[in-house]
Amino acid sequence: MIIAGLILAALAAAVHVFIFYLESVAWTSPRARAVFGSDEESAIATRELAFNQGFYNLFLAILAVVGIIATATGAATVGMTLLFAGLGSMAAAAAVLAISSPEKRSAAAKQGLVPAAAVVVLALSFL
Repeated sequence: MIIAGLILAALAAAVHVFIFYLESVAWTSPRARAVFGSDEESAIATRELAFNQGFYNLFLAILAVVGIIATATGAATVGMTLLFAGLGSMAAAAAVLAISSPEKRSAAAKQGLVPAAAVVVLALSFL
């Protein structure tokens, strides 16, 4: 069961690296604007905020990846601590988005369901 949890964690990390790319690298591009539903003017106006938000997503992905590596190399306590911190933060941020902006529940589900599932599967692996 732990392997399934680590695979879900890797998928969650990959999604958050992609979000980092969209927010911090490609924010004003037509593709990123289409994903986030913004026009060029608002994308330019919010570029600095998105840049910062993208790095938040990258750092959460790094927590998950380092947690996967630590767990896979036998440092289970360190690995699981990092995984639960990173994945739990991903899921919690998605919940905040869903609650605060109901029109963005689809985006919240895309960024939060896989990390939440990883937390559940990893927690169950201890039973």
